[in-house]
Amino acid sequence: MTAKSIQILRKLQAPSGLMMASQAGVTTGYNKAWLRDNVYESLGFEAVKNKKAVVKIYTALLDILLKHEEKIDWAIKEKPDARFKYIHARYDPYTFEEIWGDWGNKQNDAIGAILFKIGELEEKGINIIRNRYDIQILQKLVWYLESIEYWHDKDNGVWEENEEVHASSVGACVAGLRKIGKLVDVSEELIQKGQEKLDELLPRESLTKETDLALLSLIYPYNIASAKQRKQILKNVEENLVRKRGVIRYKDDAYYNKNGEAEWTMGFPWLAIIYKQLNKPAKYAKYMRKAVEVMNDKGEMPELYFSGSSIHNENSPLGWSQALYLAARVINESSK
Repeated sequence: MTAKSIQILRKLQAPSGLMMASQAGVTTGYNKAWLRDNVYESLGFEAVKNKKAVVKIYTALLDILLKHEEKIDWAIKEKPDARFKYIHARYDPYTFEEIWGDWGNKQNDAIGAILFKIGELEEKGINIIRNRYDIQILQKLVWYLESIEYWHDKDNGVWEENEEVHASSVGACVAGLRKIGKLVDVSEELIQKGQEKLDELLPRESLTKETDLALLSLIYPYNIASAKQRKQILKNVEENLVRKRGVIRYKDDAYYNKNGEAEWTMGFPWLAIIYKQLNKPAKYAKYMRKAVEVMNDKGEMPELYFSGSSIHNENSPLGWSQALYLAARVINESSK
């Protein structure tokens, strides 16, 4: 299954290095590249030690940011007062052009995610940064987060929906600023403002959401939740969101809702990784079994299944889910 999943994930990488969210032939728009999805998809390649694929992803992400540097400069100079003035979240994987449309484009967590992983990879000796221009754009991302006042900026969050302050977005930025602070200038005050807001919000995701699948990111990969916060997040997710074929994103989720909230496959390997790191092998095994059970006959991890059914949507494989499954398998194999 590991080899098959690697093969599936490889097919989603464009020649540019960018990862598509799903296969090229889908009609849903998931043949485009999201900043956030690229970070999560890179976790699969990192797990199997495919350094070349990982580096290609992050140098491509840096090239996108450099291509749109003037837009970032304007956002630093003047706090954005409209969605289109924020760093865009979705791009053509071949041309690096923004894929436009009036949608949930304010996704601050994506910037935090990029800062976090580049900082972490550099720590591990996987060199992403090529020259002073890369350092300069990373510094500008820090200034950008300061300009938008990320700690109380109402963004669209991981799921690209209603604008409010999301714990998962604030936490991603805090984690990113901490990691990248070893490579560029980051003030402690900028981090502290985010940490204070995060502690105020948790264990809630936001004003309207008591719990949310996205909160798992604060445990893995960001490792920014305290032991107490982590325990409560896991309890809330498992008691309220886990279903037979996946984990719903949050209560009353309307996306692909057919007689109930859609069940997202990524939740199972995500929980498995967390429980492996917490040294709870029984829980790890439970969620890995569930992950295998929701693969389709091609070995793919679809985005989601319709509520209470064995029918999944067109976005199969979802690169994010496939990568988390790979990381979950390898984390167990490497510990033997």
